[in-house]
Amino acid sequence: MEVYKFGGASVKGADAVKHVARILAKEQGPKVLVFSAMGKTTNALEALLNAFYRHETNRADLFKKLMADHIDIFQALFTPETACYVYVQQLLKERFEQLYQRLLEAAALPFDQAYDSIVSYGERLSTLLIGHYLQEQGLPVELIDAATLIRTDSRYREAGVLWEPTVRQIRAQVLPLLEQGKWVLTQGFIGGDDQGHTTTLGREGSDYSAAILAHGIDARQMTIWKDVPGVLNADPKYFANTCKLAHISYSDATELAYFGASVIHPKTIKPLQNKHIPLYVRSFIQPDEPGTWVGLDHVEYTVMPSYIFKPNQILLSVYPKDFSFIEEIGLARIFELLARHGMKVNLMQNSALSFSLCLDAGKGSFADLVAALSSEFDCVYNEGVDLVTIRHYTQEVIDQIVNGRAILLEQRTRHTVQLVVGGRKA
Repeated sequence: MEVYKFGGASVKGADAVKHVARILAKEQGPKVLVFSAMGKTTNALEALLNAFYRHETNRADLFKKLMADHIDIFQALFTPETACYVYVQQLLKERFEQLYQRLLEAAALPFDQAYDSIVSYGERLSTLLIGHYLQEQGLPVELIDAATLIRTDSRYREAGVLWEPTVRQIRAQVLPLLEQGKWVLTQGFIGGDDQGHTTTLGREGSDYSAAILAHGIDARQMTIWKDVPGVLNADPKYFANTCKLAHISYSDATELAYFGASVIHPKTIKPLQNKHIPLYVRSFIQPDEPGTWVGLDHVEYTVMPSYIFKPNQILLSVYPKDFSFIEEIGLARIFELLARHGMKVNLMQNSALSFSLCLDAGKGSFADLVAALSSEFDCVYNEGVDLVTIRHYTQEVIDQIVNGRAILLEQRTRHTVQLVVGGRKA
């Protein structure tokens, strides 16, 4: 038994869905198929929710555009002569009617709960169309709503998995179908709480969904299908001459994901590692290529430096006004203000007289954070800095990456170095 996860790029339109169907037609044995929303649907639903929540005048146009996009895909996948054409057309109509009603009700809900209720329609729309298309192509697909499989708490937008009931539901609903030779198709990213409300596992959480399902069925392996040949040692947008990593350990994959490598969701590895389930990252563009294998930590690997680059960062240093130590109560206050102003911390370092943080400039309100901190602390910050993380570094590699720029902050462990370089001081 295997779990396959296909992201939004792999099903961004009708031609892409047909390509996925051709990949699956060559596969043997029972599988669990996990799909994301099509293309940029999640972004569209976020914009739609905000428009309805704020009563913006463009909300009807946004809704019509989203519906038209999915109708276009439906009409490209199914013809009036297709046996299920009328049935799928009616289901799609009902799903959009339901979505519109939920949008009208959204403003009465706390925003995070409304977010999960609305944005989850991306995956439900994609699996409706993909599931019926795969059935028409002769694949033995059965659709199950992920909200009935993955049980979570009610922390909307970042729900925590309740593992015992989740595994119980997966084994009760999924295993019998797999044993009958069926392929189970479900949504990534979404779950459900005890009140019957839809929850989500965090942005880009479909990888994590697939790993949860792989854990629950004791899968032989899991495959993430991407638009890249595998896990690369650097983002080609920022680094030339990148190399595909043929094999990496669970630990390396976890570190790379944690520090910002976008190819694997950070929470994906733990459910797999706990049951020694190997992960493959393969290209849907070149499906016959082997991709990258992620597996046991004790296996010998060819160690190659890997780079993660985060531009547009802010290095903030906080000092006590009276030159005293920043003790636990001061750190607690700093973190309280960071959370209140929605700032994402990518690196932190404490000394006797200061606390330094590397923050995403595009997240939260930095000006308001500095204003709040300045009533209790002195603040110095550098804007426009870069955060570079190097896994399996050498000094030669560090010198090459830094290339003469000023290193404003550095942290090293045995295997990983993080460097904040460049920027303007304020």
